[in-house]
Amino acid sequence: MTTALTRRRLLTAALATGAAVPLGAGWAAPARATAGPARITLPTPTGPHRIGTVSLHLVDTSRPDPLAGRGHRDLMVSVWYPATRAARRYPLAPWMQPAPMGALLAANGFDPDVVTAPLTAGHEGAPVLQAADRRPVVVFSHGAGGYRAESTIVVQELASHGYVVVTVDHPYDSYSQSPDGAPTVPDDDVSVTPWDHAHDIRFVLDRVEDLAAGRNPDAQCRPLPAGLGAALDPRRVGMYGFSKGATATALVMNSDRRVRAGLSLDGPMLSQPPVADLDRPFMLMTAVFTPGAEESGVAEFWPLLHGWRRQVHIEGTTHGAYCDPQWLIPQLASIVGMSDDDLADWIGTFDPVRAVRVQQSYPLAFFETHLRHRRQRLLDGPNPAFPEVRFVS
Repeated sequence: MTTALTRRRLLTAALATGAAVPLGAGWAAPARATAGPARITLPTPTGPHRIGTVSLHLVDTSRPDPLAGRGHRDLMVSVWYPATRAARRYPLAPWMQPAPMGALLAANGFDPDVVTAPLTAGHEGAPVLQAADRRPVVVFSHGAGGYRAESTIVVQELASHGYVVVTVDHPYDSYSQSPDGAPTVPDDDVSVTPWDHAHDIRFVLDRVEDLAAGRNPDAQCRPLPAGLGAALDPRRVGMYGFSKGATATALVMNSDRRVRAGLSLDGPMLSQPPVADLDRPFMLMTAVFTPGAEESGVAEFWPLLHGWRRQVHIEGTTHGAYCDPQWLIPQLASIVGMSDDDLADWIGTFDPVRAVRVQQSYPLAFFETHLRHRRQRLLDGPNPAFPEVRFVS
């Protein structure tokens, strides 16, 4: 299912109407250079580890590309991981490359040069920090018309706490960049369903196993960061997704037992064929796709969960409340002079600083509980540190 609440529409509306809600303590204003566009920023992850990242080009020779004739489906992915102290000698990766960033803005009727993409905490190609044991792996699937960077706040938080995280751009449903540097954009003429996302992720899980076995799956055989393969534990895999990617998370778990725990960031949980019963841990973080909402399958999905399960909800949020735009859009708004009321229409009344705290805390607690078997009291029930988070079930 492709929900009408796509990432593209969310960003379109925010950029077109603009605004800025009152921001709490900890807000970082965009950094304006002496010349040129301002650079928006990301919050700093809280974990003890430096972060490395590398992009891979993967080609699925088992699946033909619907528009490329004899070509095959190819994916751009990023791998994020704990890095050694030497990471500081490696450049920081941008949140999104300039070409797709400009395409994203221009496609929404906005000046493609209005801002510079934030720098992440990930150092490109930095050596991997080795541990006594291999590290758990988490994969991420974005929403409709989205991009693999849309949950970088969560990704960086997990990596800073010792996880390897793999993010995926789904072809024809994302803003990305091909290996030759050309931007690619969502194609409304190509049907991309949650099942397509799920098939992509299962292919990526196979490539994770290749990496763990010491093989290089990159289509161009570009060098991998030192120690990457030895850091991955393919026996401890989790998955999370936003919107369509959240539905895909359940579909992957229906068909692939390698994924031991799944997390939904406001997923509609609707697909054809539909999701089925699950006996492994699953958690729903809902915003607009609540059990009683229109075009939501959450009410039907909940009884299908026969393992550990939780549903938490925050009032006053919009569809993207658990993703980076909740933090980034107010910075864009401040640059173009949007009104507080207009921005509140698009990011709700949820303070971006509080949103970051939720994004950094609840997904980490979920995967710590189910991939590392470290009990997290944060998931036991309401917590005074997070009064906005309501436990529904």
